[in-house]
Amino acid sequence: MSRVMQGFPPAEPKRASLANWRKAPYCHWAFHHVREIIPSAEILNNPADVWELERGTMDMSGLDLADAMVQTECDAVVILHKNKIIHESYRNGMTERDPHILMSVSKSMLGLVAGILFERGELAEDDLITKHVPEVTHTAYAGATIRELLDMRAGVLFDEDYLATEGPIVDYRFSANWNPVPNDRDAGDLRSFMSVLTESDGQHGGRFHYVSPNTDLLAWVFERASGIRYADLVTERLWKPLGAEAPGYITVDRIGGARAAGGKCLLARDLARVGMMMANGGQRDGVQVVPVSWLEDIVNNGDPQAWIDGDFYDDMGRRNMHYRSKWYIQREAEPMIYGIGIHGQFLFVDPAKKLSVAWFASQNSPLDSRPFEKTLETIEKIRALVS
Repeated sequence: MSRVMQGFPPAEPKRASLANWRKAPYCHWAFHHVREIIPSAEILNNPADVWELERGTMDMSGLDLADAMVQTECDAVVILHKNKIIHESYRNGMTERDPHILMSVSKSMLGLVAGILFERGELAEDDLITKHVPEVTHTAYAGATIRELLDMRAGVLFDEDYLATEGPIVDYRFSANWNPVPNDRDAGDLRSFMSVLTESDGQHGGRFHYVSPNTDLLAWVFERASGIRYADLVTERLWKPLGAEAPGYITVDRIGGARAAGGKCLLARDLARVGMMMANGGQRDGVQVVPVSWLEDIVNNGDPQAWIDGDFYDDMGRRNMHYRSKWYIQREAEPMIYGIGIHGQFLFVDPAKKLSVAWFASQNSPLDSRPFEKTLETIEKIRALVS
């Protein structure tokens, strides 16, 4: 990894590109240099209003975090407890100043923005998608509501196979600017891509069915409802009120459409701030960033049967869970909330313990049960260590 992108120009075999940026060893560099590969839009912070975090301590006895980071190809871990940084560490050339790609934890950020829009009356959960984006009237999204897309319960035929070499998911990557486009293909953009999703695979409101384009479509809905570009919406409604210490950014397609489903890139500390804000009932320094009622809804109102019947029940160890507003909830006496992204991205929130853990990785495989289970095992040890 240390030789990837070294020298100018880097030797061809060591050069990260659009063709290889999600594969090892290139991903170890690329995941915290995404804007050097893909066009992006800035998510601004307010330097005059930063949520300052004190330093704390943590007894690491019985927790070999360094070994867990190696086993999971982890790039960064930041642990906040009761508004204090009690641990942070970085690997693979990443530092505390480098924004790292969230992959599908980006969806969870959109889920928070949704709650803010609903509170302001700019959207309603039972709004039809076509009310705001009539362009998808003749697609499988006809009849689907905002709530059904938030909970991944839209009956849209789409196979989220990250290793596929042909089919809609590959066209989706072309449209998002994430893959090089063959000369004989018209890449289009994220909005034109929605028009090809015309087949249904069930009723809206049924099982949990993971379709990443749902989230990009919701960003389009949010733009129509608010009149604000999605990157700027995240800036004004989430990032500045949060008191983020640095700007982030989000990848965009050829017409500036945001890859809301997976393209956000943020500092590890700032992602941990998001989790800490959630653990504090949506507040930071007395500022209500996200409605507490929205966070309570995320924890309490998901459908566990939709989860059992859905796409990830077996892959995620048959845990007692639900999915609500782009967040995974581990249903326990003291629930744990988390966002998950491929290649090893996580944000864990334990409201009862006032704990937030941001975990970034650059795993070669998009999905791998071994590092996934190792990460969750490590998080459970961290939860046990704090009081």
